[in-house]
Amino acid sequence: MYLRKTVTVTTNADGDGTGYTPVVSGRISQIRYVKTDFANGVDFTITLEATGETVWAEENVNASATRAPRQPTHSTAGVAALYAAAGQAVNAPIVAVRDRVKIVVAAGGATTTGTFHVVLE
Repeated sequence: MYLRKTVTVTTNADGDGTGYTPVVSGRISQIRYVKTDFANGVDFTITLEATGETVWAEENVNASATRAPRQPTHSTAGVAALYAAAGQAVNAPIVAVRDRVKIVVAAGGATTTGTFHVVLE
């Protein structure tokens, strides 16, 4: 079962803004940014509020975009888990546990808006 939380962020005169989902729990499947009138080159830093864990951080976004954020996994010894042949990181979904997703926008232009759809499973 999937759950979608929609957050509209409005920037201040400096082009900065912050928005939050309600408290959620689950795997973060994807985040969809829908451009309304943020300036081209807008920057996003999306984290879990309680832990500060990065969910999506991207600079200079010009158009609507969808991301399916994942994080690297580790062994019980704290060593990065890698695919043996290629040495590529093994990634897993980011999990929110009774936490809010915090969306920070910078360089969005004065008093502009954009919408974020956070999909959890």
